[in-house]
Order: sequence, then structure tokens, then C-alpha cells
Amino acid sequence: MTDSFKPLSPQRQAHAEGVIWDDLTGLVRWTDIATSTIHDYDPATGVVREHVLPARVGCFALTHEPGVLLLAMEKQLGRFDTRDGRLHVLDDIEAGLPGTRTNDGRCDRGGNFIFGTLNERGPEQIASFWRYTKNGQLGRLALPKAAITNSICFSPDGETMYFTDSPTARIMACDYDSDTGEVDRIRGFAEVDAGHEPDGSTIDADGFLWNAQWGASRVVRYAPDGRIDTIIPLPARQPSCVSFAGTDLAQMVITSAHKGIDEATVRDEPLNGAIFIGTPPRGRGLPEARYGHEVQS
Repeated sequence: MTDSFKPLSPQRQAHAEGVIWDDLTGLVRWTDIATSTIHDYDPATGVVREHVLPARVGCFALTHEPGVLLLAMEKQLGRFDTRDGRLHVLDDIEAGLPGTRTNDGRCDRGGNFIFGTLNERGPEQIASFWRYTKNGQLGRLALPKAAITNSICFSPDGETMYFTDSPTARIMACDYDSDTGEVDRIRGFAEVDAGHEPDGSTIDADGFLWNAQWGASRVVRYAPDGRIDTIIPLPARQPSCVSFAGTDLAQMVITSAHKGIDEATVRDEPLNGAIFIGTPPRGRGLPEARYGHEVQS
């Protein structure tokens, strides 16, 4: 393991994903999809707290109200207040496709929530990428259907969207308009080694893309032209998502999962499912975009 990256707690997660630094509350937040929980980590105290939800949460977004999250649950969008546990359902997702559920997602630079779904019943590409506007309108992005949507993130200027259908082992890019949701010039960005899958991604302040690679035990930093710049090896087989954290956004948090790994391997390799925190050899993060209209004081 890279010496600077250590588990942030003794806990191990079945399927941790969607990690985000919440600068308004000073917390690192992520979802464990398998257990329908959202976790908060306080770097100041080392305390990890969990919130149990009535359905699996594929991803979530911060809002402009501290402690309030926009959730993409299995088949619904919801507003969740972590302070008192109240959940308000906002919209249904792919009600006519019983085999899909939500997966990866984050806000674009304009405050709209972009997320995707996955096919739990097989390899058919029936899942979609969706946009929930800051005005509360849900619509499908004009991107190719997928089996497992992932790697959703945006260039610093918001004009390029990155995404993947994980089994293709190829990260894609497109021109993106946050005002309209229109996409153009869909193109390949980076190829991942055969047998491994690109999972969650984030963009740093230099416009480089960091990708957690499921099955490859590593996080990779790609330059804006798609070349590999940096590799962080990890003692976990299934890194799942990556985010910068801390007041100066100089630290990095990496989630992993032990889902699908046999018990003997989990016993022999106890860091599968750990949440890692450390300082990357280069790069600094951007503030996470928040859903909705900014509150005017």
C-alpha cells in the first residue's frame, strides 16, 4: 500500500461508493449500497456515524442546506435530512424497468444532479444517464444506454462530462451544457486494462481525472488528453470511488468493497472494504458542486 494511505476506521464496507467531502459540515460522506446506509466521517474526532435508509442509495448530492442530501435511491429520488432523519420522496426513476436501480452520480457545475442506473439482471445495456434539474425536472440525457453507469464527473469549467459503461472498460467524454442538458461530440477518453472496470471518478483543480478501478487494486490519474499520469496502488481488490477532502482539498478518500469476494480472501486480505484516506502524490481537489439554487443571504 502507498504508505500515505490508511483505513480511516476499523469498519469494512460491503459496497461503499459515492464518497464526497461536505465542506459546509466538515464531514466525509459515502454510501454503502449493500446495507442501505449513508456514512459520515468526522476527521476532527475520527467518529463514523451511519444513517439507515429504507432503500439502497446508489449515490447522493449535497445541497445548499447543511446536512440535507439529495438521494438517488433504488427507484426514487428523495430529499434526506441527516439531522433528524426525515426523508421526502421527490420522483420515481425507471418505474417501467424493474431490473434497474440507481448507481453513480454527482452534480454538474450548474447545480443539476446527474446520475445513472444499472441493470441488475444481466449484461444488457438498458440503463440510462439522467438529469434532475435544479428546478426539479427529471429527464434522460442523450447518451448511449449502458449496463452499469459510472465515472460521472465534470471538467473544471463544466463543459466536458466524463462517464462510462463499466463493463466496456472505457471512460468516455462528451461536450456538455449544464443549462440545457444537451450533449455533443461523444468520444473515447481512456482505456482501462482488460479484466478491470472503471468505477467512480473525480476531477482535480488541474482538470485531471482520478478513477477508482474495480478489480485492479488501484486509483489512476488521467491527464486531460487521456494519458496515465499517476497510479496509486491499494491493498483492496475493488476500489470503487475517489474524492478529495479536507479544508484545503489536499487529502484524498478512496472507498472500496468486499462484495463478491469469497470469505477466505476477505479473511486473508482484511483491507478489502476499507475506506482509505491519505495525501496523493500530486493534485488538489475542487469544491463539490451542490444541488439546487444557492441560498441568497
